[in-house]
Amino acid sequence: MRNVSLKIFIIALLICILGVLSIYSSTYRKEGELWQNTYQRQILWIVIGIVIFQLFSNLNYRRIWDITNVLYWVMVVLLFMVFILGIVRLGAQRWLRFAWFNFQPSEAAKLIMVIFLARYFSAKSVDDIALKAGSFGLFRALILPFIFVAIPVLFIVEQPDLGSGAMVFLIFLGMLFLSKIRIKYAFMLLLILGMAVPVVWNHMRDYQKERIMVFLNPNVDPLGAGYTIIQAKIAIGSGGFLGKGWLSGTQSQLRFLPESHTDFVFSTFTEEWGFAGGLILIFLYYLLIRQAIVIAEKTSDHFGRLLSLGIALMLGMQIAVNIAMNLGLAPVVGIPLPLMSYGGSSVIVTFAALGMLANINKTRAVF
Repeated sequence: MRNVSLKIFIIALLICILGVLSIYSSTYRKEGELWQNTYQRQILWIVIGIVIFQLFSNLNYRRIWDITNVLYWVMVVLLFMVFILGIVRLGAQRWLRFAWFNFQPSEAAKLIMVIFLARYFSAKSVDDIALKAGSFGLFRALILPFIFVAIPVLFIVEQPDLGSGAMVFLIFLGMLFLSKIRIKYAFMLLLILGMAVPVVWNHMRDYQKERIMVFLNPNVDPLGAGYTIIQAKIAIGSGGFLGKGWLSGTQSQLRFLPESHTDFVFSTFTEEWGFAGGLILIFLYYLLIRQAIVIAEKTSDHFGRLLSLGIALMLGMQIAVNIAMNLGLAPVVGIPLPLMSYGGSSVIVTFAALGMLANINKTRAVF
């Protein structure tokens, strides 16, 4: 059992190291103490993340079941507090300051919703054998959890952070299928969402509509909204098979590629390490997600199984969306690449999720 936890930790640490190398490479030429300390702050987040990993790997995950409702409402309060006390950056109000640390509640919301939905759909019947989810009617299977999900999603979207809000909702859709509710309810929701697309489009902000239009055709505004996507694809393509070498990238270091250390760190990495490096990074992510799935397959406790699969789903979707965004295959929605992108909130939440996986693997034999 410890071998699996060690594998998770080592894989995560390797990804973090690659992330620090890319963050350093994309910022060390930029002037100012802020940029010079960027990679050092990332190392600090990783160290804190490792401590969080150890804490959660030794905390019985069944205790999280008991405080799930508390976690949910604390999350809602924090998301609401963002509108009152939140820090504004680049036109978005998404962060709360705690001493010297700027925390992004929407990052924690992703994991908390996985926990909340895992508990909701893993409740057992009175005989403690069959899960209730399979016999849920329309209200309990779809409408009630939709309401619980809609509250944080609306808060997140209004920050505005459409990407994180959409990610939380995608996690909800994924958990519906994983929980084995009646499949017709899930398809009913998808049909309703499809019909609601025109309404959602009319309520989107202009820049959000612009990002979608640029995704469909980056050349619509090559020097404006389409600039980042074009530069990201140039960076990836110019890396070739083996890359230009560490500290030898041009798009990121010469400031052609915006957000080269955050949302577009994958482009920075593949420019310097090439197609081969990109495949290695994706393989490391595959190994990490595979460990979560293996733990779920070997876990008889329904809550532990759904929690493991939910974490795998959360990480997998973020990885897929970010890489697709870098390749121009998805709109730019501000989703970080787990353990690679600069940002303390994402790093700490990801390590907390991985620590839960390690504990499920260690504790599952008891249930």
